[in-house]
Amino acid sequence: MATPSGSSTVTRWLTRAAWIIPILLVGLSAHQVWTGLALRETLQQGTPAEAEITDFFSSGRAEIKYDYVSLRIPMDDGTVITRERMSLPHTLIGVAEDRETIGVRVRPGASQEVVITEVANTQWRIAFMNAAMSLVLGLVVGGGLAWWSRTLRTEGDPATRGVDAPDPSHPARQVSS
Repeated sequence: MATPSGSSTVTRWLTRAAWIIPILLVGLSAHQVWTGLALRETLQQGTPAEAEITDFFSSGRAEIKYDYVSLRIPMDDGTVITRERMSLPHTLIGVAEDRETIGVRVRPGASQEVVITEVANTQWRIAFMNAAMSLVLGLVVGGGLAWWSRTLRTEGDPATRGVDAPDPSHPARQVSS
């Protein structure tokens, strides 16, 4: 069934539903900015400490992304903070390999309470790069959807535009017998 502008109800519904993609991408971008700021804040304002590595896992394969390190962090005030299975990108997990201790920054109560000093600069930069890529992609997809929505509204669905009868010279407009 075609609407007065010539586009089908299903096409319009799908076009409206597709807006979830740029919305999610912009949301992901905002989350990555927040994560990057939290990592950088803990790195800059956290208390330096030496953490004991209690567990280490590296898959040895770049396509398997779940590498982690578990830490036991004795603080100057006598408290002990433990972090189980802190995920690290496969390319950065090597800083903890074959080590018993590693330098960390600790900021209790922050969204990123513990960061590994050697990789935190890289991690917050990666988060900002992810944010930039997500934002650009969200804007491109949003711009494309806005153009497509306007085209549907003004010119109708191109799949049905101007088709009144089968066209023998066009393979998509053939009628099978």
